[in-house]
Amino acid sequence: MSFYTYLMASAPYGTLYAGSTDDLAKRIYEHREKVRPGFTAKYGVCG
Repeated sequence: MSFYTYLMASAPYGTLYAGSTDDLAKRIYEHREKVRPGFTAKYGVCG
């Protein structure tokens, strides 16, 4: 099984977020659609 480490930002010079997952496409979708409440939904980090 592969794992990915990824970085996302809210905007240029904005909030950075580092995460890891085994399903990168699914996790990016979850960030963009704010499926899970938490840091990225609160600060608008969506890649």
